Amino acid sequence: MENVNEEILGAWLQLTTAINNERLVSDMPYNEALICYLLHNSQKSSPSVMPTATDLCRQTNMLKSQMNRTLQNMEDKGLIVKSRSESDKRQIHIFLNTDSDAYQKQHEKSIRLIEALVAKTGEEKAKEIAELFTMIANIAKEVIK
Repeated sequence: MENVNEEILGAWLQLTTAINNERLVSDMPYNEALICYLLHNSQKSSPSVMPTATDLCRQTNMLKSQMNRTLQNMEDKGLIVKSRSESDKRQIHIFLNTDSDAYQKQHEKSIRLIEALVAKTGEEKAKEIAELFTMIANIAKEVIK
């Protein structure tokens, strides 16, 4: 068991060293890119229910103060738009600003990197990797709490 633990730790360290999140999203800070990604997916899947800062904190594990600072920076850059809820004036929903193409450019750059990785591994293996990454992320959320 100790050998497999060491192998997993070694593989994890190699992966996180090879794929540094700051280099993956070099055109904007990592947390901003992550929030843009989450907002983009929310707008695609359920445009009528947009997340609040609290929802984004839950999804990213960011502290509320860090989230508020990041969202303020993103709003200043024109990446996001905030809108007060009609039904509950205490809630402020966050939207990706469709007039800004900064996130789209960063996303396309990230996708090109992923395409290069898929080209090296093959599509079938890439699907297995995606499933394993998802499984590991879900287990990690459970164990690390």
